[in-house]
Amino acid sequence: MTPAEFAELRAFTLVAEERSFRRAAKRLGLSPSALSRTIRSLEERLGVRLLNRTTRSVAPTEAGQGLYARIEPTLAEMDAALRETGAFQAQPKGLVRINLPSIAARLVVMPRLGAFAASFPGVELDLVVDNEITDIVAKGFDAGVRIGGQVNRDMIAVRLTPDLHTAVVGSPAYFAAHSPPVTPQDLSRHRCLSYRWAESGALLPWRFARTGRPAATIVIGNVLTTNDTDLLLAGALRGMGLAFLLKDFVAPYLERGELVRVLADHDELLPGFHLYYPSRTRMPAALRAFIDFMKLVD
Repeated sequence: MTPAEFAELRAFTLVAEERSFRRAAKRLGLSPSALSRTIRSLEERLGVRLLNRTTRSVAPTEAGQGLYARIEPTLAEMDAALRETGAFQAQPKGLVRINLPSIAARLVVMPRLGAFAASFPGVELDLVVDNEITDIVAKGFDAGVRIGGQVNRDMIAVRLTPDLHTAVVGSPAYFAAHSPPVTPQDLSRHRCLSYRWAESGALLPWRFARTGRPAATIVIGNVLTTNDTDLLLAGALRGMGLAFLLKDFVAPYLERGELVRVLADHDELLPGFHLYYPSRTRMPAALRAFIDFMKLVD
């Protein structure tokens, strides 16, 4: 069905309901004469009179009654579908799929989800924990969360957190048996636990900086590599070696004395977690609500 044919049928049903060209034309935003031409076009195309017209009244013919009975439920269903679709923009609701690493889920998103759910009860969130650098468009996600430097330049990025500090940590038991490193170069004599990207097999570099100096990557020897930050944390807590993690991630363990931080004056500053997505064009209201709720407010 062409748009013109659909418009003709929609016009016919309104005239049949209103029994008036003037009232139907008002609902359609047309002039009565333009509406009359539309009905004539439909009758000529079908080869049958659909409406009986007098100077005082309009009524469907037998053929018109039959056509109205067949098409009115379908057109009413289409109208309802369009209104419901528009409601997704008027009031945020529907599914939002977010791809994010486990550490961002724990530190950034989960602490805010209760308040978000209370504010937007019609929005369903699908959080997929993924520690790789995933193509969110190819995998069907609405948005992703990553540290700023890991976001592709063709994406729109919204900051969720301030800049992040890295931290080298170990357990008191580990340092009872090993002298703490004084410089990053001392790490070559320590047992280290490192993050390895599953897809590429590359190791996350241990980078260090001091005020006024560019960051430098230190070569270390690993006793454990994994693509799970929780396992790195667990290994450090059990005295297996030193782990290179985000300071915010290990802060509770530092406060309780379960971990000890070293090389604090050499930590690297990372550009914070960002929520990123491919386009602002016709953005679903549910996604816009999630972005506005989660973004960092200066």
